[in-house]
Amino acid sequence: MKLNFCTLFNANYLSRGLVMYDSLMQHCKDFNLYVFAFDDACADYLMAQSLKNLVVIRLNEFEDEKLLSVKSSRTAAEYCWTSTPSTILYCLTKFDLDHCTYIDADLLFYADPIVLVQEMGQKSVLITEHRYSPQHDQSERSGKYCVQFITAKNDFDGLKTMHWWRNACIDWCYARHEDGKFGDQKYLDNWPQMFDGIHELQNLGGGVAPWNVQQYEFFNDQTILKGIELKTKNEFDLIFFHFHGFKYHQNNLVALAENGYELSKNVQNLIFKPYAKKLFLKGLEISKTAPEINYHAIFSEAPYGEMSPSTLFKYYLNGIKSSKKNIIPTQLFQKIKQHYYFNVNKL
Repeated sequence: MKLNFCTLFNANYLSRGLVMYDSLMQHCKDFNLYVFAFDDACADYLMAQSLKNLVVIRLNEFEDEKLLSVKSSRTAAEYCWTSTPSTILYCLTKFDLDHCTYIDADLLFYADPIVLVQEMGQKSVLITEHRYSPQHDQSERSGKYCVQFITAKNDFDGLKTMHWWRNACIDWCYARHEDGKFGDQKYLDNWPQMFDGIHELQNLGGGVAPWNVQQYEFFNDQTILKGIELKTKNEFDLIFFHFHGFKYHQNNLVALAENGYELSKNVQNLIFKPYAKKLFLKGLEISKTAPEINYHAIFSEAPYGEMSPSTLFKYYLNGIKSSKKNIIPTQLFQKIKQHYYFNVNKL
């Protein structure tokens, strides 16, 4: 079975998109990846590489009247969200595919995702839960399901769901919570009740992310990265990880996670640090021919420099000694703890 994927990104996410592509090449036996390049720099670079199994689609090929009519009213991120269902529909119809799976550019595959698509059986649409850890539950704001890996078949129920989603996103898709909506994502909450043929992914290996990784421990089993669900002790193969919130800063500093997500040493060493290395090496590769591109989406210099969790804790203890009420150091510690800063050259 050949798998069909689509994704979208601009030059700022070029290193992420290409590292994700490399992981598909490594683990997926037979696939096509349709990349919607959201700026010319991204499209030009990808076209010049002539990458196997990768099809580049420029904006002027993809954008239609309805998308263009709302483009000026959306931020760059909001327009990407608005476009997501349209990318799936474009691939299904333009290339006459039997199915297509949208994937975020900041995913990394560790095993063949065919098991995820096969799990849906005769159903028409596959969606993945956030599976939030209790301390990070954002279901009310961001939704039960995550737009990270969505499969739609080219059949009645699949097309019906995708057309509804496209129209809804064109009508409203903003980076704010309003009337039970948030971006393109909260729309998914009601799909199991609204449409026939919806399947919620059961495989724990699909959709591991910073907001749920606290529930698992990981280990290498020969060439396979496996996870253990701490609550049940059930083992599973890690299929893909979603590196949401991973940020590159100046001076080769990376923030592994944001929003206060806790990352154990186990998770840092087996998942995050190898990913950071892959991005660094991909950046070196890109820089040889396109040094002008901000291919890592580099942000400003990390505000507190390189700080490991142990360094943060020492910093916090020193703050306690210098503050009677412990208000300022506590606030500072919580702010710093939102990120795990490392110099990628030392990983």
